[in-house]
Amino acid sequence: MVAPVLEVSHVFCCPNRVRGALSWSPGHGGLLAFGTSCSVVLYDPQKRVVVTNLNGHTARVNCLQWICKQDGSPSTELVSGGSDNQVIHWEIENNQFLKAVHLQGHEGPVYAVHAIYQQGAEDTGLHTLIVSAAADSTVRLWTKKGSEVTCLQTLSFESGFALAVCLSFLPNTDVPILACGDDDCRIHLFVQQDNQFQKVIFLCGHEDWIRGVEWATFGNDLFLASCSQDCLIRMWRLYIKSACSEAQDDNIRLKENTFTVESESTKITFAVTLETVLAGHENWVNAVHWQPSFYKDGVLQQPMRLLSASMDKTMILWAPDEESGVWLEQVRVGEVGGNTLGFYDCQFSEDGSMIVAHAFHGALHLWKQNTFNPREWTPEIVISGHFDGVQDLMWDPEGEFIITVGTDQTTRLFAPWKRKDQSQVTWHEIARPQIHGYDLKCLAMISRFQFVSGADEKVLRVFSAPRNFVENFCAISGHSLNRVLCDISQDGSLPEGATVPALGLSNKAVFQGDIASQPSDEEELLTSTGFEYQQVPFQPSLLTEPPTEDHLLQNTLWPEVQKLYGHGYEIFCVTCNNSKTLLASACKAAKKEHAAIILWNTTSWKQVQNLVFHSLTVTQMAFSPNDKFLLAVSRDRTWSLWKRQDTISPEFDPIFSLFAFTNKITSVHSRIIWSCDWSPDSKYFFTGSRDKKVVVWGECDSNDDCIENSIGPCSSVLDVGGSVTAVSVCPAFNSSQRYVVAVGLECGKICLYTWRKTDQVPEINDWNQCVETSQSQSHTLAVKKLCWKNCNGKAKPIEEEDGGDWLHLASCGEDHTVKIYRVNRCAL
Repeated sequence: MVAPVLEVSHVFCCPNRVRGALSWSPGHGGLLAFGTSCSVVLYDPQKRVVVTNLNGHTARVNCLQWICKQDGSPSTELVSGGSDNQVIHWEIENNQFLKAVHLQGHEGPVYAVHAIYQQGAEDTGLHTLIVSAAADSTVRLWTKKGSEVTCLQTLSFESGFALAVCLSFLPNTDVPILACGDDDCRIHLFVQQDNQFQKVIFLCGHEDWIRGVEWATFGNDLFLASCSQDCLIRMWRLYIKSACSEAQDDNIRLKENTFTVESESTKITFAVTLETVLAGHENWVNAVHWQPSFYKDGVLQQPMRLLSASMDKTMILWAPDEESGVWLEQVRVGEVGGNTLGFYDCQFSEDGSMIVAHAFHGALHLWKQNTFNPREWTPEIVISGHFDGVQDLMWDPEGEFIITVGTDQTTRLFAPWKRKDQSQVTWHEIARPQIHGYDLKCLAMISRFQFVSGADEKVLRVFSAPRNFVENFCAISGHSLNRVLCDISQDGSLPEGATVPALGLSNKAVFQGDIASQPSDEEELLTSTGFEYQQVPFQPSLLTEPPTEDHLLQNTLWPEVQKLYGHGYEIFCVTCNNSKTLLASACKAAKKEHAAIILWNTTSWKQVQNLVFHSLTVTQMAFSPNDKFLLAVSRDRTWSLWKRQDTISPEFDPIFSLFAFTNKITSVHSRIIWSCDWSPDSKYFFTGSRDKKVVVWGECDSNDDCIENSIGPCSSVLDVGGSVTAVSVCPAFNSSQRYVVAVGLECGKICLYTWRKTDQVPEINDWNQCVETSQSQSHTLAVKKLCWKNCNGKAKPIEEEDGGDWLHLASCGEDHTVKIYRVNRCAL
């Protein structure tokens, strides 16, 4: 088999912050599907890897559901609904995308879907019955035969909304029944008669909006679990009403709601009663799910276990007591700490041995049942990532981890987890150095364990790794702690960790002496007045595996060591030179004086120089690999090149002077220039713009001492067919000594080109397109940053044994996703 030119090796993301955006496939080895931005992600919780992305929606995915097969084998089809007003039916084969069918007709965002397989009339085989609820106050029913989809019926809820839907079959019949949880606090039941769904009854009892409904079959009875914002879960029983039960009217019985259905020309009467009410949550109950049914000795078994997730930050597993049959709380799990608000959703694994919760900030929490003590559940490692657009990303100088910043106001650090017994290396979030109060915008690494971040505020903040992080990083990634500590700490006085004071924005360092022993309850009663704010203390802990979400929220902050004041508006971009001595930053600007670039000394943190040239925001800056030049590109559609002047003695800070620039006539680009990068030999630089063009400029001679130089385009203009939002040049050449250029587009696609100067006038055939990402490999929204891993770092490529010289490219996008690609250098 030929090795692919480009493959996705790692993906970091988390579910959208909506109810119902999570579904765990029943059947052995089931995949967890969740919506991330406009994409459906299929994740394997056993191997802890993203299997594939299903890209087809053009707006946020709000809900999805695997379609359960009747024989208990793993699902191969799922349905999803999104804010683009459409439902998509996906078919997968061998865990890869096979085909998608779009169901269009809703006039508002779709936020609840469900589907079942239905036996067709006259043995025409199975067809799929799909139900979807949308913000246009309608519920639509669709039937799919082969690849042909028809809309059977539209149920109108007038001024109300159906917030949850679920389909099943009436006991001992093949008549479908639909439950709709409504914002009128009632559950509406519809039954299919003569191909049309007719309302039979509604169930009253809840006192607030219904958030979840789900059917389960127990023998001849059908149970419906419903949950609501009134903090309660109600369980209803639907059964066939026998004629003889009419006579015994003396006993006090629960009120029955009855309805009659015609099935195969016989009339059957069904009754619905309230079975039980489960009270245990203290806030809205957002989701309720039965443990999936399974086949045992050819018989379908439905376990009597129910899982509920609530805004009170807990998830409860309910089951009936073996002796009395009363439903009781068996296990309660949840999250502690952090500024979170509870759970949106929950799911069982196919055998009920694992449960997953979807938290308010998008994070997933996974718990596994202890095989020896079934009442004990332990947290497990699960995928994590940003829950909003990812704005910037950097490899560490050694190429051993990546740091990302995003609009979700967090800075996250991802690194490989190397286990002794397994050859496969998986990447995980191992620290969250900054949890801020402003949207983060940009980032620059100053040294291996120090970075600067800029947010929607006027200050830049400098962070330094604490000792606890370095210890855990070495333990998880398999590095020698002593060697790493020698590299970073001259005086050995690293803080242990960091904590955020009450109402503060800055991470304060915590030193060895600050970690106080916790007072006993008795001492606390004597000393406390009851009014103090209990600051969450930092507790150092040595990890040998990636941390859970609770730990990330509290114990992985990095202390802030410096603030840099000088800009008048929100910081937009920042970069550091290759010798790590100078930092350049720029902010949002509509006037020339605000668009100045400020240079900072990275040891004294003093301002070195203001470079004034551009009239609008500088969008990106890059120092040349030899540190002789600084390049800036701007919203004013021009670039400027600054050359370092040699100073008399090395203790003086270098001075930069304007070396070359473009104006409206010479600029080539007709729209905002979003991105720029240098060739590894510092001869040429590349610019990418919204006008779909990528241009190479040069040659830049650092020995040229003229004051004003005209550096012009030295390539043909490359039209990539879409707005360019990111450009990155690989530090290594390809096998035929050509420059390797990655171009990220606004549509989410990434294209790889090679370029070489041909010395013809004009330049022709100097660009070669090598490969572009397929639909499942691409981002679904704009690519914000591309970054190649440094090839001469100490980190040896893990995949050397794969036969092939692999380059690594990291990308991040507005679709909340960070990806690491492997690129086969020999195939470029």
